[in-house]
Amino acid sequence: MDKIRAYFDSLKGKEIAVVGLGVSHRPLIGLLVQEGLTVTAYDKKPMEELGDFGKEYADKGVRFVLGDGYLEDLKGDLIFKTPGMRGDLPPFEKARARGSVVTSEMEVFFQLCPCPIFAVTGSDGKTTTTTLISKFLSAQGKRCYLGGNIGTPLLPKIFEIAPDDVAVVELSSFQLNDMHRSAQTAVVTNVAPNHLDWHTDMAEYVNAKRCVFQHQTPSGRLVVNYDNEITRGYGEEAKGDLLYFSFRGPVPKGVYLDSDGNICVTDGKTVKPLMHRSCIRIIGDHNVENYMAAIAATLGYVDDEVIRTVAETFGGVEHRMEFVREVDGVKWYNDSIASSPTRVIAGLKAQTQRIIMLAGGYDKKIPFEPMVPYVLEKVKYLILTGATAEKIRAAITSDPSYDPEKLTIEMSPSWDYAIDRAREVAKPGDIVSLSPACASFDFFANFEVRGEYFKKKVHEFK
Repeated sequence: MDKIRAYFDSLKGKEIAVVGLGVSHRPLIGLLVQEGLTVTAYDKKPMEELGDFGKEYADKGVRFVLGDGYLEDLKGDLIFKTPGMRGDLPPFEKARARGSVVTSEMEVFFQLCPCPIFAVTGSDGKTTTTTLISKFLSAQGKRCYLGGNIGTPLLPKIFEIAPDDVAVVELSSFQLNDMHRSAQTAVVTNVAPNHLDWHTDMAEYVNAKRCVFQHQTPSGRLVVNYDNEITRGYGEEAKGDLLYFSFRGPVPKGVYLDSDGNICVTDGKTVKPLMHRSCIRIIGDHNVENYMAAIAATLGYVDDEVIRTVAETFGGVEHRMEFVREVDGVKWYNDSIASSPTRVIAGLKAQTQRIIMLAGGYDKKIPFEPMVPYVLEKVKYLILTGATAEKIRAAITSDPSYDPEKLTIEMSPSWDYAIDRAREVAKPGDIVSLSPACASFDFFANFEVRGEYFKKKVHEFK
Protein backbone atom coordinates (compact mmCIF):
# COMPACT_ATOMS: atom_id res chain seq x y z
CA MET A 1 0.00 0.00 0.00
CA ASP A 2 2.92 2.35 0.68
CA LYS A 3 4.08 1.86 -2.91
CA ILE A 4 0.63 2.70 -4.28
CA ARG A 5 0.26 5.73 -2.03
CA ALA A 6 3.74 6.99 -2.99
CA TYR A 7 2.93 6.67 -6.69
CA PHE A 8 -0.19 8.83 -6.55
CA ASP A 9 1.48 11.33 -4.23
CA SER A 10 4.25 11.68 -6.82
CA LEU A 11 1.65 12.84 -9.38
CA LYS A 12 0.45 15.78 -7.29
CA GLY A 13 1.17 19.06 -9.03
CA LYS A 14 1.63 17.36 -12.39
CA GLU A 15 -0.65 17.56 -15.39
CA ILE A 16 -2.33 14.23 -16.21
CA ALA A 17 -3.81 13.67 -19.67
CA VAL A 18 -6.31 10.89 -20.37
CA VAL A 19 -6.78 10.19 -24.08
CA GLY A 20 -10.02 8.41 -24.97
CA LEU A 21 -13.11 8.26 -22.78
CA GLY A 22 -14.12 4.64 -23.26
CA VAL A 23 -14.78 1.78 -20.85
CA SER A 24 -11.46 1.81 -19.01
CA HIS A 25 -10.81 5.53 -18.84
CA ARG A 26 -13.97 6.84 -17.20
CA PRO A 27 -13.31 4.96 -13.92
CA LEU A 28 -9.64 5.95 -14.27
CA ILE A 29 -10.59 9.63 -14.36
CA GLY A 30 -12.72 9.04 -11.28
CA LEU A 31 -9.68 7.64 -9.45
CA LEU A 32 -7.39 10.48 -10.55
CA VAL A 33 -9.92 13.12 -9.47
CA GLN A 34 -10.44 11.31 -6.16
CA GLU A 35 -6.69 11.56 -5.61
CA GLY A 36 -6.82 15.33 -6.13
CA LEU A 37 -4.86 15.32 -9.40
CA THR A 38 -5.06 17.78 -12.30
CA VAL A 39 -6.70 15.99 -15.22
CA THR A 40 -7.33 16.90 -18.86
CA ALA A 41 -9.53 14.52 -20.84
CA TYR A 42 -9.13 14.25 -24.62
CA ASP A 43 -11.73 12.67 -26.89
CA LYS A 44 -13.18 13.06 -30.38
CA LYS A 45 -16.74 13.04 -29.03
CA PRO A 46 -18.41 16.41 -28.37
CA MET A 47 -19.50 17.24 -24.83
CA GLU A 48 -23.17 16.47 -25.53
CA GLU A 49 -22.25 12.85 -26.31
CA LEU A 50 -20.49 12.47 -22.96
CA GLY A 51 -23.78 12.98 -21.15
CA ASP A 52 -23.86 12.97 -17.36
CA PHE A 53 -20.24 11.86 -17.16
CA GLY A 54 -19.01 15.00 -18.93
CA LYS A 55 -21.10 17.31 -16.79
CA GLU A 56 -20.16 15.58 -13.53
CA TYR A 57 -16.42 15.71 -14.13
CA ALA A 58 -16.41 19.17 -15.66
CA ASP A 59 -18.00 20.30 -12.39
CA LYS A 60 -15.20 18.46 -10.53
CA GLY A 61 -12.53 20.42 -12.37
CA VAL A 62 -11.59 18.11 -15.23
CA ARG A 63 -10.67 20.06 -18.37
CA PHE A 64 -12.05 18.60 -21.60
CA VAL A 65 -10.45 18.89 -25.05
CA LEU A 66 -13.01 17.49 -27.48
CA GLY A 67 -14.00 17.21 -31.13
CA ASP A 68 -12.03 17.08 -34.35
CA GLY A 69 -8.39 17.98 -33.87
CA TYR A 70 -8.54 17.14 -30.16
CA LEU A 71 -4.97 15.77 -30.21
CA GLU A 72 -3.39 18.69 -32.05
CA ASP A 73 -1.98 20.13 -28.83
CA LEU A 74 -1.69 17.09 -26.57
CA LYS A 75 0.05 17.98 -23.32
CA GLY A 76 0.68 16.32 -19.99
CA ASP A 77 3.49 15.20 -17.72
CA LEU A 78 1.81 11.78 -17.75
CA ILE A 79 -0.44 10.65 -20.60
CA PHE A 80 -2.78 7.67 -20.33
CA LYS A 81 -3.36 6.34 -23.85
CA THR A 82 -6.43 4.32 -24.75
CA PRO A 83 -5.48 0.81 -25.96
CA GLY A 84 -7.15 1.27 -29.34
CA MET A 85 -4.70 4.00 -30.38
CA ARG A 86 -1.20 3.18 -31.54
CA GLY A 87 1.55 4.63 -29.38
CA ASP A 88 3.59 5.73 -32.39
CA LEU A 89 0.98 8.21 -33.63
CA PRO A 90 2.48 11.70 -34.15
CA PRO A 91 0.69 13.37 -31.19
CA PHE A 92 2.22 10.81 -28.79
CA GLU A 93 5.65 11.02 -30.40
CA LYS A 94 5.60 14.82 -30.12
CA ALA A 95 4.51 14.62 -26.49
CA ARG A 96 7.39 12.23 -25.69
CA ALA A 97 9.81 14.59 -27.40
CA ARG A 98 8.62 17.31 -25.02
CA GLY A 99 9.27 15.05 -22.04
CA SER A 100 5.84 13.49 -21.49
CA VAL A 101 5.57 9.91 -20.25
CA VAL A 102 3.01 7.95 -22.30
CA THR A 103 1.55 4.98 -20.46
CA SER A 104 -1.70 3.05 -20.04
CA GLU A 105 -4.13 2.14 -17.30
CA MET A 106 -3.04 -1.50 -17.57
CA GLU A 107 0.70 -0.81 -17.46
CA VAL A 108 0.35 1.30 -14.30
CA PHE A 109 -1.81 -1.45 -12.78
CA PHE A 110 0.98 -3.97 -13.45
CA GLN A 111 3.45 -1.55 -11.89
CA LEU A 112 1.45 -1.10 -8.67
CA CYS A 113 -0.51 -4.34 -8.20
CA PRO A 114 0.40 -5.84 -4.79
CA CYS A 115 -0.83 -9.38 -5.58
CA PRO A 116 0.09 -12.07 -8.13
CA ILE A 117 -1.17 -11.42 -11.66
CA PHE A 118 -2.33 -14.09 -14.10
CA ALA A 119 -2.41 -12.66 -17.64
CA VAL A 120 -3.94 -14.31 -20.72
CA THR A 121 -3.56 -13.38 -24.36
CA GLY A 122 -3.98 -15.11 -27.71
CA SER A 123 -5.86 -14.82 -30.97
CA ASP A 124 -8.70 -17.04 -29.72
CA GLY A 125 -9.90 -18.34 -26.38
CA LYS A 126 -8.66 -15.44 -24.24
CA THR A 127 -11.90 -14.62 -22.50
CA THR A 128 -12.96 -18.18 -21.71
CA THR A 129 -9.47 -19.09 -20.46
CA THR A 130 -9.28 -15.92 -18.35
CA THR A 131 -12.73 -16.60 -16.92
CA LEU A 132 -11.83 -20.21 -16.12
CA ILE A 133 -8.67 -19.18 -14.26
CA SER A 134 -10.69 -16.73 -12.18
CA LYS A 135 -13.36 -19.35 -11.47
CA PHE A 136 -10.75 -21.91 -10.40
CA LEU A 137 -9.06 -19.44 -8.06
CA SER A 138 -12.34 -18.08 -6.67
CA ALA A 139 -13.64 -21.60 -6.02
CA GLN A 140 -10.38 -22.31 -4.19
CA GLY A 141 -11.22 -19.45 -1.83
CA LYS A 142 -9.11 -16.65 -3.28
CA ARG A 143 -10.47 -13.13 -3.64
CA CYS A 144 -10.07 -12.65 -7.37
CA TYR A 145 -10.03 -9.43 -9.42
CA LEU A 146 -10.99 -10.17 -13.03
CA GLY A 147 -10.47 -7.48 -15.65
CA GLY A 148 -8.54 -5.96 -18.51
CA ASN A 149 -9.75 -6.56 -22.05
CA ILE A 150 -12.58 -8.62 -20.58
CA GLY A 151 -14.27 -5.31 -19.76
CA THR A 152 -13.36 -4.20 -16.23
CA PRO A 153 -10.54 -1.70 -15.58
CA LEU A 154 -8.51 -2.74 -12.54
CA LEU A 155 -6.37 0.30 -11.72
CA PRO A 156 -9.38 2.12 -10.18
CA LYS A 157 -9.59 -0.78 -7.68
CA ILE A 158 -5.90 -0.69 -6.76
CA PHE A 159 -6.41 0.57 -3.18
CA GLU A 160 -8.70 -2.34 -2.25
CA ILE A 161 -6.44 -5.13 -3.56
CA ALA A 162 -4.44 -7.00 -0.90
CA PRO A 163 -1.24 -9.07 -1.29
CA ASP A 164 -3.16 -12.31 -0.65
CA ASP A 165 -5.61 -11.63 -3.50
CA VAL A 166 -5.10 -12.56 -7.16
CA ALA A 167 -5.65 -10.54 -10.33
CA VAL A 168 -6.65 -12.32 -13.54
CA VAL A 169 -6.29 -10.16 -16.63
CA GLU A 170 -7.17 -10.63 -20.28
CA LEU A 171 -4.84 -8.68 -22.57
CA SER A 172 -5.32 -7.83 -26.24
CA SER A 173 -2.51 -7.19 -28.68
CA PHE A 174 -3.50 -3.51 -28.58
CA GLN A 175 -2.83 -3.40 -24.85
CA LEU A 176 0.37 -5.42 -25.10
CA ASN A 177 1.87 -3.49 -28.01
CA ASP A 178 3.25 -0.81 -25.67
CA MET A 179 3.61 -2.86 -22.47
CA HIS A 180 6.97 -3.06 -20.72
CA ARG A 181 5.84 -5.28 -17.83
CA SER A 182 4.72 -8.90 -17.66
CA ALA A 183 2.59 -10.96 -15.29
CA GLN A 184 3.97 -13.55 -12.87
CA THR A 185 1.90 -16.15 -14.76
CA ALA A 186 1.44 -15.57 -18.49
CA VAL A 187 -0.71 -17.65 -20.84
CA VAL A 188 -0.73 -17.53 -24.64
CA THR A 189 -3.63 -19.59 -25.97
CA ASN A 190 -2.60 -19.45 -29.65
CA VAL A 191 -1.47 -16.97 -32.31
CA ALA A 192 -3.03 -16.72 -35.78
CA PRO A 193 -3.45 -13.77 -38.18
CA ASN A 194 -5.68 -11.14 -36.61
CA HIS A 195 -6.00 -7.36 -36.34
CA LEU A 196 -3.76 -6.82 -39.36
CA ASP A 197 -5.74 -3.67 -40.08
CA TRP A 198 -4.19 -2.19 -36.89
CA HIS A 199 -0.77 -3.81 -36.65
CA THR A 200 1.79 -2.93 -39.30
CA ASP A 201 2.27 -6.60 -40.17
CA MET A 202 2.07 -10.11 -38.75
CA ALA A 203 5.53 -9.80 -37.20
CA GLU A 204 4.40 -6.85 -35.08
CA TYR A 205 1.31 -8.79 -34.00
CA VAL A 206 3.46 -11.75 -32.94
CA ASN A 207 5.83 -9.43 -31.06
CA ALA A 208 2.92 -7.74 -29.28
CA LYS A 209 1.70 -11.09 -27.95
CA ARG A 210 5.27 -11.85 -26.80
CA CYS A 211 5.11 -8.88 -24.40
CA VAL A 212 2.83 -10.85 -22.06
CA PHE A 213 5.87 -12.86 -20.90
CA GLN A 214 8.90 -11.00 -22.26
CA HIS A 215 9.57 -9.08 -19.04
CA GLN A 216 9.13 -12.01 -16.66
CA THR A 217 11.81 -12.99 -14.14
CA PRO A 218 13.02 -16.55 -13.41
CA SER A 219 10.25 -16.82 -10.79
CA GLY A 220 7.56 -16.43 -13.47
CA ARG A 221 5.50 -19.07 -15.23
CA LEU A 222 4.75 -19.22 -18.96
CA VAL A 223 1.96 -21.40 -20.35
CA VAL A 224 1.81 -21.86 -24.13
CA ASN A 225 -0.01 -23.95 -26.70
CA TYR A 226 2.27 -26.79 -27.83
CA ASP A 227 0.16 -27.36 -30.97
CA ASN A 228 0.65 -23.82 -32.31
CA GLU A 229 3.99 -23.24 -34.03
CA ILE A 230 4.30 -19.60 -32.94
CA THR A 231 3.43 -20.16 -29.29
CA ARG A 232 5.61 -23.28 -29.08
CA GLY A 233 8.43 -21.01 -30.27
CA TYR A 234 7.65 -18.60 -27.43
CA GLY A 235 8.45 -21.46 -25.05
CA GLU A 236 12.09 -21.32 -26.14
CA GLU A 237 12.25 -17.79 -24.69
CA ALA A 238 10.82 -18.67 -21.26
CA LYS A 239 12.85 -17.33 -18.34
CA GLY A 240 11.08 -19.31 -15.61
CA ASP A 241 8.71 -22.25 -15.29
CA LEU A 242 7.51 -23.39 -18.72
CA LEU A 243 4.29 -25.40 -19.09
CA TYR A 244 2.71 -26.53 -22.34
CA PHE A 245 -0.82 -27.67 -23.12
CA SER A 246 -1.75 -29.85 -26.06
CA PHE A 247 -4.91 -31.27 -27.60
CA ARG A 248 -2.87 -33.72 -29.68
CA GLY A 249 -0.91 -35.69 -27.10
CA PRO A 250 1.86 -35.70 -24.48
CA VAL A 251 3.97 -32.60 -23.74
CA PRO A 252 7.38 -32.29 -22.03
CA LYS A 253 5.69 -30.66 -19.02
CA GLY A 254 2.16 -29.39 -18.52
CA VAL A 255 -1.33 -30.55 -19.48
CA TYR A 256 -2.49 -32.65 -22.43
CA LEU A 257 -5.37 -34.73 -23.80
CA ASP A 258 -4.57 -38.41 -24.18
CA SER A 259 -5.97 -40.77 -26.81
CA ASP A 260 -8.79 -41.86 -24.48
CA GLY A 261 -10.02 -38.29 -23.92
CA ASN A 262 -8.47 -37.85 -20.50
CA ILE A 263 -6.99 -34.51 -19.51
CA CYS A 264 -3.63 -35.38 -17.97
CA VAL A 265 -1.05 -33.43 -15.99
CA THR A 266 2.64 -34.25 -16.26
CA ASP A 267 5.74 -32.89 -14.54
CA GLY A 268 7.92 -34.55 -17.18
CA LYS A 269 8.36 -37.73 -15.14
CA THR A 270 4.94 -38.84 -13.93
CA VAL A 271 1.50 -38.53 -15.50
CA LYS A 272 -1.72 -37.91 -13.54
CA PRO A 273 -5.14 -38.17 -15.25
CA LEU A 274 -7.21 -35.26 -13.92
CA MET A 275 -10.60 -35.74 -15.57
CA HIS A 276 -12.21 -36.95 -18.78
CA ARG A 277 -13.12 -34.29 -21.32
CA SER A 278 -16.77 -35.35 -20.99
CA CYS A 279 -16.79 -33.69 -17.55
CA ILE A 280 -16.64 -30.29 -19.29
CA ARG A 281 -20.12 -28.84 -19.65
CA ILE A 282 -19.35 -26.41 -22.49
CA ILE A 283 -18.94 -28.04 -25.89
CA GLY A 284 -16.12 -27.93 -28.44
CA ASP A 285 -12.52 -29.03 -28.80
CA HIS A 286 -11.43 -25.42 -28.40
CA ASN A 287 -13.00 -25.33 -24.94
CA VAL A 288 -11.05 -28.44 -23.96
CA GLU A 289 -7.95 -26.46 -24.97
CA ASN A 290 -9.13 -23.48 -22.91
CA TYR A 291 -9.54 -25.74 -19.88
CA MET A 292 -6.07 -27.22 -20.32
CA ALA A 293 -4.53 -23.74 -20.54
CA ALA A 294 -6.33 -22.64 -17.37
CA ILE A 295 -5.37 -25.84 -15.54
CA ALA A 296 -1.69 -25.36 -16.46
CA ALA A 297 -1.80 -21.72 -15.30
CA THR A 298 -3.21 -22.66 -11.89
CA LEU A 299 -1.21 -25.83 -11.14
CA GLY A 300 -0.16 -25.65 -7.49
CA TYR A 301 -2.81 -23.02 -6.73
CA VAL A 302 -6.00 -25.05 -7.16
CA ASP A 303 -7.12 -28.51 -5.99
CA ASP A 304 -8.12 -31.13 -8.57
CA GLU A 305 -11.63 -31.40 -7.15
CA VAL A 306 -12.16 -27.66 -7.60
CA ILE A 307 -11.26 -27.95 -11.29
CA ARG A 308 -13.67 -30.85 -11.78
CA THR A 309 -16.49 -28.98 -10.03
CA VAL A 310 -16.04 -25.90 -12.24
CA ALA A 311 -15.91 -28.10 -15.35
CA GLU A 312 -19.23 -29.74 -14.47
CA THR A 313 -21.05 -26.49 -13.59
CA PHE A 314 -19.65 -23.64 -15.74
CA GLY A 315 -22.04 -22.90 -18.61
CA GLY A 316 -19.77 -20.69 -20.70
CA VAL A 317 -19.22 -17.00 -21.41
CA GLU A 318 -21.80 -14.85 -23.17
CA HIS A 319 -21.47 -14.52 -26.99
CA ARG A 320 -19.37 -17.71 -27.23
CA MET A 321 -21.50 -20.43 -28.85
CA GLU A 322 -24.23 -19.19 -26.53
CA PHE A 323 -27.55 -20.96 -26.91
CA VAL A 324 -30.21 -18.27 -27.39
CA ARG A 325 -33.47 -20.20 -27.78
CA GLU A 326 -35.32 -22.83 -29.78
CA VAL A 327 -38.12 -21.59 -32.04
CA ASP A 328 -40.29 -23.93 -34.13
CA GLY A 329 -37.74 -26.70 -33.68
CA VAL A 330 -34.80 -24.51 -34.78
CA LYS A 331 -31.94 -23.85 -32.35
CA TRP A 332 -30.30 -20.41 -32.47
CA TYR A 333 -26.74 -19.79 -31.26
CA ASN A 334 -24.89 -16.53 -30.68
CA ASP A 335 -21.17 -16.87 -31.47
CA SER A 336 -20.56 -13.17 -32.03
CA ILE A 337 -17.09 -13.50 -30.48
CA ALA A 338 -16.12 -15.47 -33.62
CA SER A 339 -14.58 -12.38 -35.18
CA SER A 340 -11.84 -14.26 -37.04
CA PRO A 341 -11.68 -17.37 -39.27
CA THR A 342 -9.89 -19.38 -36.57
CA ARG A 343 -12.73 -18.74 -34.12
CA VAL A 344 -15.27 -19.80 -36.74
CA ILE A 345 -13.30 -22.99 -37.34
CA ALA A 346 -13.40 -23.80 -33.62
CA GLY A 347 -17.17 -23.32 -33.54
CA LEU A 348 -17.80 -25.35 -36.70
CA LYS A 349 -15.66 -28.23 -35.44
CA ALA A 350 -17.98 -28.46 -32.43
CA GLN A 351 -21.07 -28.85 -34.61
CA THR A 352 -22.42 -32.37 -35.16
CA GLN A 353 -24.58 -31.41 -38.17
CA ARG A 354 -24.55 -29.01 -41.09
CA ILE A 355 -25.85 -25.61 -40.07
CA ILE A 356 -27.17 -22.28 -41.29
CA MET A 357 -24.52 -19.64 -40.69
CA LEU A 358 -24.61 -15.84 -40.66
CA ALA A 359 -21.27 -14.16 -41.38
CA GLY A 360 -19.59 -10.95 -42.51
CA GLY A 361 -18.59 -7.60 -41.07
CA TYR A 362 -15.66 -5.22 -40.81
CA ASP A 363 -12.52 -6.12 -42.77
CA LYS A 364 -9.49 -6.78 -40.54
CA LYS A 365 -7.39 -7.62 -43.64
CA ILE A 366 -7.00 -11.28 -42.74
CA PRO A 367 -7.54 -14.17 -45.18
CA PHE A 368 -10.73 -16.24 -45.09
CA GLU A 369 -9.33 -19.22 -47.02
CA PRO A 370 -8.35 -21.17 -43.84
CA MET A 371 -11.99 -21.52 -42.79
CA VAL A 372 -13.31 -22.53 -46.22
CA PRO A 373 -12.88 -26.35 -45.82
CA TYR A 374 -14.79 -26.22 -42.53
CA VAL A 375 -17.55 -24.09 -44.02
CA LEU A 376 -17.90 -26.52 -46.93
CA GLU A 377 -18.11 -29.44 -44.51
CA LYS A 378 -20.35 -28.00 -41.79
CA VAL A 379 -22.52 -25.28 -43.41
CA LYS A 380 -25.47 -25.89 -45.72
CA TYR A 381 -26.78 -22.32 -46.01
CA LEU A 382 -24.55 -19.26 -45.65
CA ILE A 383 -25.95 -15.73 -45.41
CA LEU A 384 -23.34 -12.99 -45.85
CA THR A 385 -23.58 -9.31 -45.06
CA GLY A 386 -21.33 -6.36 -44.28
CA ALA A 387 -18.10 -5.06 -45.77
CA THR A 388 -16.49 -8.51 -46.15
CA ALA A 389 -19.46 -10.34 -47.67
CA GLU A 390 -18.07 -10.45 -51.19
CA LYS A 391 -14.57 -11.31 -49.98
CA ILE A 392 -15.89 -14.33 -48.03
CA ARG A 393 -18.07 -15.42 -50.96
CA ALA A 394 -15.10 -15.25 -53.33
CA ALA A 395 -12.90 -17.30 -50.98
CA ILE A 396 -15.53 -20.05 -50.81
CA THR A 397 -16.67 -20.17 -54.44
CA SER A 398 -13.09 -20.22 -55.74
CA ASP A 399 -12.32 -23.38 -53.77
CA PRO A 400 -12.25 -26.45 -56.05
CA SER A 401 -14.42 -28.36 -53.56
CA TYR A 402 -17.23 -25.82 -53.58
CA ASP A 403 -20.54 -27.32 -54.72
CA PRO A 404 -23.51 -24.91 -54.96
CA GLU A 405 -25.84 -27.91 -54.66
CA LYS A 406 -24.49 -28.59 -51.15
CA LEU A 407 -23.89 -25.03 -49.93
CA THR A 408 -26.24 -22.17 -50.74
CA ILE A 409 -24.71 -18.70 -50.39
CA GLU A 410 -26.97 -15.69 -50.14
CA MET A 411 -25.91 -12.05 -49.96
CA SER A 412 -27.82 -9.85 -47.53
CA PRO A 413 -28.11 -6.04 -47.48
CA SER A 414 -28.30 -5.93 -43.67
CA TRP A 415 -28.15 -7.96 -40.47
CA ASP A 416 -31.91 -7.48 -40.07
CA TYR A 417 -32.52 -9.12 -43.40
CA ALA A 418 -29.94 -11.85 -42.74
CA ILE A 419 -31.57 -12.88 -39.45
CA ASP A 420 -35.08 -12.79 -40.90
CA ARG A 421 -33.92 -14.74 -43.96
CA ALA A 422 -32.32 -17.39 -41.75
CA ARG A 423 -35.65 -17.89 -40.04
CA GLU A 424 -37.39 -18.29 -43.40
CA VAL A 425 -35.03 -20.99 -44.68
CA ALA A 426 -34.59 -22.89 -41.39
CA LYS A 427 -36.58 -26.09 -40.88
CA PRO A 428 -37.28 -28.02 -37.64
CA GLY A 429 -34.08 -29.69 -36.47
CA ASP A 430 -31.83 -27.00 -37.98
CA ILE A 431 -29.21 -24.97 -36.16
CA VAL A 432 -28.63 -21.28 -36.95
CA SER A 433 -25.40 -19.70 -35.75
CA LEU A 434 -24.20 -16.11 -35.82
CA SER A 435 -20.53 -16.80 -36.65
CA PRO A 436 -19.33 -13.59 -38.32
CA ALA A 437 -15.61 -14.37 -38.96
CA CYS A 438 -15.12 -10.59 -38.83
CA ALA A 439 -15.07 -7.65 -36.47
CA SER A 440 -18.32 -5.75 -35.99
CA PHE A 441 -17.22 -2.18 -36.59
CA ASP A 442 -18.98 -1.65 -39.93
CA PHE A 443 -22.37 -1.85 -38.15
CA PHE A 444 -21.82 -2.21 -34.38
CA ALA A 445 -19.61 -0.71 -31.68
CA ASN A 446 -18.22 -4.14 -30.72
CA PHE A 447 -18.98 -7.86 -30.84
CA GLU A 448 -21.04 -7.65 -27.62
CA VAL A 449 -23.42 -5.13 -29.16
CA ARG A 450 -23.68 -7.31 -32.28
CA GLY A 451 -24.45 -10.37 -30.15
CA GLU A 452 -27.05 -8.52 -28.08
CA TYR A 453 -28.72 -7.28 -31.26
CA PHE A 454 -28.85 -10.82 -32.64
CA LYS A 455 -30.31 -12.18 -29.39
CA LYS A 456 -32.91 -9.41 -29.24
CA LYS A 457 -34.08 -10.23 -32.76
CA VAL A 458 -34.27 -13.95 -32.00
CA HIS A 459 -36.19 -13.36 -28.75
CA GLU A 460 -38.71 -11.26 -30.69
CA PHE A 461 -39.62 -14.22 -32.91
CA LYS A 462 -43.20 -15.35 -32.30
